[in-house]
Amino acid sequence: MKKFFVILNYVGALALLSGLVMRLFVPQVYAFVYMCGAVLFALTQFLLRPRCGGVVVRRLVAQQQLAGLFLIAAGVLMFTHYNNEWIAILFCGALMELYTVFRLSRELDNSRSDRD
Repeated sequence: MKKFFVILNYVGALALLSGLVMRLFVPQVYAFVYMCGAVLFALTQFLLRPRCGGVVVRRLVAQQQLAGLFLIAAGVLMFTHYNNEWIAILFCGALMELYTVFRLSRELDNSRSDRD
């Protein structure tokens, strides 16, 4: 089951990135593709939680889930077509994802090495 969620995570990330690239070439459907990818990506982040770790790991997982919600909020703002406010929300979500993915992997490695 975990492998299925990991594959969904990769598919969501690929749809998320391809939706952003499609904005340049196919502006009619880019928001739909991005939104599908953002929902898949955020959903798998809520479902794939590490079982080990302390307070720091739980905080980083919560930040990662919040970043997933920012990515979904950016997709919702894409549908408004009012201005480009979605870019700021997307930047915040992407920056939080980038921070948490590196810190979370390091913290999980540290907790595994402490256990051994």
